[in-house]
Amino acid sequence: MGLFGRRKRTAEEPAVVEEDFDDYSDDSDASDDELVARDDGPFDESEAPEDDFPRLDLGSVRIPVPDGAQLQVEMDPSGPVRAVHVLTPVGQLTLNAYAAPKSGGLWREVCGELAEQLRSDGATVRSQVGDWGQELSASLGEVALRFVGVDGPRWMLRGVVAGPPELADTSAEALRAMVRSTVVVRGTQPMPVRTPLQIDLPQAIAEHIAQAGQ
Repeated sequence: MGLFGRRKRTAEEPAVVEEDFDDYSDDSDASDDELVARDDGPFDESEAPEDDFPRLDLGSVRIPVPDGAQLQVEMDPSGPVRAVHVLTPVGQLTLNAYAAPKSGGLWREVCGELAEQLRSDGATVRSQVGDWGQELSASLGEVALRFVGVDGPRWMLRGVVAGPPELADTSAEALRAMVRSTVVVRGTQPMPVRTPLQIDLPQAIAEHIAQAGQ
């Protein structure tokens, strides 16, 4: 297994477990260039492309992961998975999906709130136009952040990459590439707007985390 670290935490902090993606990928031959070459998404489950492109199935999202990347699983103290981070040489990439209104427009609201929160934390924030509309770039200490959001049918996908400032443009492109080939599985059940869509780990990863916690 690819487990190589588990950080001790307080009751309020999430558990973090790191994994090698190659242990769980059906096809580890995809390169970063192949990620960029995919047709534009992200895709709703109803329009997911019928291809052999390797994606990690996390329940609510199926994400492409570059060859050689590692996974960091962030657990909520109450038990559910909070996030799955993809660790690459250009930065840490994270995608999460949320319930959204049929009318769309949630990302614009969230973007404004993110900018306000980042500035209150001392970050320098800029808004710019990206592949799917508004993006946020921020500089906080020695970390460069880029936020991308996409409004889909009753869902919103938010992506963020954190990396070194000198690689900001490269990490932003890596994030867009991941978003572009992601499939979102919203489900049909009603849920309040902004509810995070549940992340379900592959069985092998879930079992390994359970063993590590014993």
